[in-house]
Amino acid sequence: MAHLKTVLQSFRRAKAIAQTENYIYSEFTIPVVGFVDDVEFLLDKDAKAIHVRSASRLGEGDLGVNRRRIETIRTKFMDVSE
Repeated sequence: MAHLKTVLQSFRRAKAIAQTENYIYSEFTIPVVGFVDDVEFLLDKDAKAIHVRSASRLGEGDLGVNRRRIETIRTKFMDVSE
């Protein structure tokens, strides 16, 4: 989770809202329009996995923004972990 926190801090428009030993909830603000997306991470020690939820608060579609953000986070996470 320390690696993940480091990665999230590298995003200018990310704001940490809640954190516990195995959970992080952050808000990402979209530039220009100011929409806020909710992003959550839950560490599952038994499965040795981090579960991710990323969702837009408004609108019917996000044009792939949430998926691209998570892929960027995943890439940075793998770089920091190595």
